[in-house]
Amino acid sequence: MSKRPHHPSRHRNEGRMAVAAALIGMFMVVEVVGGLVAGSLTLLADAGHMLTDFAALALAWLAFRMTRWPADRKRTYGFDRFQILVAFANGLVLFAVTIWIAIEAAMRLTHPEAVAGGLMMTVAVAGLAVNIITFAVLHGADRGNLNVRGATLHVLGDTLGSLAALIGAAVIMTTGWTPIDPLLSVVVAVIILRAAWRLVRDSGHILLEGTPAGIDPRAIAKHLATSVDGLIDVHHVHLWSITQERTMTTLHALIAPDADPERVIEAIKRRLKEEFGLNHVTVEIETERCKDKVA
Repeated sequence: MSKRPHHPSRHRNEGRMAVAAALIGMFMVVEVVGGLVAGSLTLLADAGHMLTDFAALALAWLAFRMTRWPADRKRTYGFDRFQILVAFANGLVLFAVTIWIAIEAAMRLTHPEAVAGGLMMTVAVAGLAVNIITFAVLHGADRGNLNVRGATLHVLGDTLGSLAALIGAAVIMTTGWTPIDPLLSVVVAVIILRAAWRLVRDSGHILLEGTPAGIDPRAIAKHLATSVDGLIDVHHVHLWSITQERTMTTLHALIAPDADPERVIEAIKRRLKEEFGLNHVTVEIETERCKDKVA
């Protein structure tokens, strides 16, 4: 079986994801070392976020590679959905990271530790620069893709984390008030939590075969019944997604006795593509009552 042809946007996503993963991975090591030496929880929190970002970007890159693999008898839809599994797993990991940050912040507030503000400032400035470059790299990818969107959210959170570290370093250097460090780490944790929730929500919806956003099965049935000649009724409409780009649709169509089934099917598929952007549609034609008792 031949491999699936490369889609231009997938190839672009894959290349940009690889560059972004390399940038984040290299600076993550720098930030961990800087956070440990400076004693900054904000830097360590941001490094923890960067760790999940690196994993997310690396797995996203792998997912894009796997989409090239052909479908087989055990996976008739191919490997596209692996990227959705990656996004869902990354969201769960982000939840764990926020819990760790919150616990560490509480400990630092009750038992303050010295923070080297100068080193913290230097690492934060470098981190901000890396995040801006990485964000620019991902900005050119397909932002409608869930993996790309998730990666961009990760990097945006890192950017805000670097800004928080900059603010914390400035406060410590000017006033010596070290509690600002764990307090700002909580801000970073909230940013991470928001990104995690969105990733888990959106990827989980696809994994649960949820209806794609912005499409109402009832609206589809009503539109077809009133716009396709020879079509009496539409029911058992089901919509789900393999990925954001691959939406699947099945439906039953009750047609008039004198209607041409082939023409009705052609008209249904044309209307669904033009009005709803649905390309992969399976139509079951019925001339009498529906043979299925349940949807």
